[in-house]
Amino acid sequence: MTIMSTKTAPTPRVSSCIDSEMNDAERAALLGDVEAYCRELRPIEEICYLEHRRNEAIVELARKHNLMGMPVAKRYGGRGADALTYVRALARINREGNGVRTFFSGQTSIGQYPIMRYGNEAQKEHYLTESCAGRRLLAFGLTEPDAGSNPLEGTCTFRREGGVFLLNGVKYLISNGSIADAVIVFAFPEGASGRERRMSAFIVDTAGETFQSEALHAKPGMYTSDTAMFEMTDHPVPLANLLGPEGDGFRIAMHTLVSGRLSVAAGCLGAIEDCLEEVLTYARKRRQHGKEIGRHQLVQEHIAMIEMMRATSDAMIERAALAKDASDRRPHDRDLLAEADFRVAQAKFHASNAAWEAADRAVQVFGGRGWSELYRPMRHLQDVRVCRIYEGTDEIMKLKIAARLLGKEFEAFS
Repeated sequence: MTIMSTKTAPTPRVSSCIDSEMNDAERAALLGDVEAYCRELRPIEEICYLEHRRNEAIVELARKHNLMGMPVAKRYGGRGADALTYVRALARINREGNGVRTFFSGQTSIGQYPIMRYGNEAQKEHYLTESCAGRRLLAFGLTEPDAGSNPLEGTCTFRREGGVFLLNGVKYLISNGSIADAVIVFAFPEGASGRERRMSAFIVDTAGETFQSEALHAKPGMYTSDTAMFEMTDHPVPLANLLGPEGDGFRIAMHTLVSGRLSVAAGCLGAIEDCLEEVLTYARKRRQHGKEIGRHQLVQEHIAMIEMMRATSDAMIERAALAKDASDRRPHDRDLLAEADFRVAQAKFHASNAAWEAADRAVQVFGGRGWSELYRPMRHLQDVRVCRIYEGTDEIMKLKIAARLLGKEFEAFS
């Protein structure tokens, strides 16, 4: 399988999401800003994590360092990052914690991305410009209490009344859900059934009493980021805020999840990198049985395996990012989209499982100290477990990978 397609492309239905690749100076500047952001954020994140409270500096410092729209086109106030540069940035950010990176995924990978790819010019001018400037926080509202891996079982509805759509329903486990100023929401026509029951996507402003959100605190790890549920009760959405054609919501959601899954994979790489750095430092100075524990063979086995997980995840994520860049440049090409979907599913499945094992091994190297939130390996162990669930469970990723190899007629849910 190759990343680039040799078929003649049909007339595009949507334009490219990407203007051009960053030059080396711009790439270095962005990654430098990310490094400065992470260094300034770390002492604040340490305290917030131990106190189990949301870290407001995640957003404040992202505004300061101009990181609120890293892959968004420059004409809307973004940095214009290609996918590979963006995933490198997310990996570095996730070394500070999965909760920190999750904010950026909600804001950009699944918040700004569907507007970049499917929004009209007026929507882009307003929502991308505002969000890149940090004046508007975004989220992605697909999951419901009884609709997770199969969004077609969702019960959120909309109806058209006068000059607005009225939306009703509950969304659940939404990153940035209680702090977002606008959410990409997916809903079905009220009263529709059969072939008429087709999902649509909307850019929903959250202001007003008809939109009620609640932060969810009963979660292991991820304390410093916002996870929420929200309910809409005849919540008015302007007709102009329909995202893409009516009835095209499922396609928009599935394509957006490719972006989201890549961001999760990148974050998991960052968690592995930080676990590796922590165990190397600790194994060189911690002494047991008369010598540094790094001299013990079984400790070296943990270190070697963490490095192998880092290297394999890095390689798979790079390949997935290149495939996604190719698809974003020619979004009408179904072959490129299928290839990106496949590569991203592989990377997400591998990296999320590798991060879980790497963090577990790092905790083991730290011994009794590892079983404490005072030390970074335990924080990563708690935080990365959700990466095997959100943006597509392990089981769904396996089915996607197998169906790509067997052929579309073997899709489990076709």
